[in-house]
Amino acid sequence: MPTRPSSPPARSLRRIERPRLYEQLARTLCEYISDTGLQPGDRLPPERELASRLGVSRVSISQALVALEVQGIVDVRHGEGAVLVDSHAGLVSAVQARRRRLAEVLEAREALEVKLAELAARRRTEADLLLIDEALAQMERELREGGLGEGGDERFHAAVTATARSNLLADLMGEIAIAVRESRIESLSQPGRPEHSLRSHRRIADAIRAGDPVRAAEAMREHIRLVSDVALLRDQ
Repeated sequence: MPTRPSSPPARSLRRIERPRLYEQLARTLCEYISDTGLQPGDRLPPERELASRLGVSRVSISQALVALEVQGIVDVRHGEGAVLVDSHAGLVSAVQARRRRLAEVLEAREALEVKLAELAARRRTEADLLLIDEALAQMERELREGGLGEGGDERFHAAVTATARSNLLADLMGEIAIAVRESRIESLSQPGRPEHSLRSHRRIADAIRAGDPVRAAEAMREHIRLVSDVALLRDQ
């Protein structure tokens, strides 16, 4: 009687560990402290405000602050909120990690979004074009009101992704959504970038509307390279 092959050892199939949300938020808060130049004794914004600005729950913010308290970066005081204690080592590590992550996210965006734009030009419908136009109008309105246009920017890229009708590519974009949001704010914070980005979006939209996949892909590639020009990476 033939023997059945033995099963591979259990250790060959290990769970893939992903960063927990509170760990990502803790890094983001360290980056915020560094960017704003907060000093020991200064307070971070209230949890409710942080949760609103980052689009997460207050529970996740509380967990992130506890993680920073354990590292000795902040002191969470009842009635006063989180107060910065001593952050140098943690901030240096956070900025280095942020630089590496930003470069990798921008590479991933180029790989995914160039293909998404190409597919969008092949598969667009009038309904899709309407959603893209609405996103452009929102970004223009946000800029006119003095904002960075991040809401319209995010809506535009989401509309292009939906228009491409590729579930797998959409899922991959979803996996890096938080990191992409960080890269978006980083880019739109550059002087003159929001207006330039809006013009770049319009070129992508025009190519999609024309049903020109080659021009749409190239316009998206140029756009990602535009948004990749940020001070954090130039300082390397």
